[in-house]
Amino acid sequence: SSSAERAAAAGRPPPPDGSLTNGHPSHHQLSHDGVARSSPRRRSRASPPSAPGPTPPPGALHAPLAASPAPSLRRPRPPPHHHTPATAPTLVSRQASAPQQLLSRFTPLYLVILFRTDKASPAPLTWVHKWLPEAARPYALLARLDKPIGTWLLAWPCMWSITIAAMPGELPDLKMLALFGCGAVLLRGAGCTVNDLLDRDIDNKVERTKTRPFASGALTPSQGVAFLGFQLLLGLGILLQLNNYSRILGASSLLLVFSYPLMKRFTFWPQAYLGLTFNWGALLGWAAIKESLDPAIILPLYSAGICWTLVYDTIYAHQDKEDDLKVGVKSTALRFGDLTKYWISGFGAACIGSLALSGYNAELAWPYYPFLTAAAAQLAWQISTVDLSNRSDCNRKFVSNKWFGALVFGGILFGRLAS
Repeated sequence: SSSAERAAAAGRPPPPDGSLTNGHPSHHQLSHDGVARSSPRRRSRASPPSAPGPTPPPGALHAPLAASPAPSLRRPRPPPHHHTPATAPTLVSRQASAPQQLLSRFTPLYLVILFRTDKASPAPLTWVHKWLPEAARPYALLARLDKPIGTWLLAWPCMWSITIAAMPGELPDLKMLALFGCGAVLLRGAGCTVNDLLDRDIDNKVERTKTRPFASGALTPSQGVAFLGFQLLLGLGILLQLNNYSRILGASSLLLVFSYPLMKRFTFWPQAYLGLTFNWGALLGWAAIKESLDPAIILPLYSAGICWTLVYDTIYAHQDKEDDLKVGVKSTALRFGDLTKYWISGFGAACIGSLALSGYNAELAWPYYPFLTAAAAQLAWQISTVDLSNRSDCNRKFVSNKWFGALVFGGILFGRLAS
């Protein structure tokens, strides 16, 4: 019998055509959510007839089933949803766009990256932190023993002068080179101690210097004064090994050392004053060998060192120009502004010209000039490629000046040996 007849016999209204096949859902049946779903055709035994019920009204057997659809025999599937990790809050609604859903899915990774990169990375450990006792570290940091570039910049003019004062065809006095090398370490440390004592109220307002021993509270001013006396006492031991002329000349440099830190408060040219201080060794080295000064050789050498200092320390000062404006200190970086590269190009040219004049007056042989050309190229590279708005790049170019000093020293050495 047909499904309609069996339904009539059971007292049920007949289903619409195609909705039931042998008592089961058809191949295309509407689920409870109104979406057409596919279900396989199954064969099963016919249900036993039930007791006859009331006779439906005429026409009911052919009425479409609209109000009460046939229930689905399959378990309904849950609606699809996006999985959100339990560890991250839901950032978007279910109707969010694809990029928002992707961001929501990767929220934990995003937060990890954010919190790791939001903090400044700690400064790398130096040999001072690795090898010195904890009590000695603040003093070593105060003397900048972890940053030898300052010692190199102070020592190179001394080495130039000692080497250019050597006899033609001979090596420079190795004892003097060693004494002046140790003196550079001590005098640079003493200068940094004086600088930090006078600038301790400024250093704690500048990002680059706020971790210095006085600004951070690692040392007290009285401890700094005691350490300064210790350094000057050691320096005196070196100075006493020189001749009398050099002793007087060396002692007179202390006036520059102690007054330099104050210059940034009064003039936009503290870098020029630093040049007078840092290149005093160009005078002292010659005097230690000759017990006199030769202006034709030494004054151009001293002038070259001053111009060199104006180049590298102006680049260095660009690291702090924003902080300098806040605290009210002056520098050539602020004085030159956007014209900095033009200014330091002029100083660089004057430096190379003065070195050439000094070597010529000292009768250095031809090997001096290829080295001087290489040094000029190194200085030109610094000036042309430095990004004055990038602190890291300014520091890299500043540190590279040790190679400029080494090239000039190599030229003087080989020029003297070949003369």
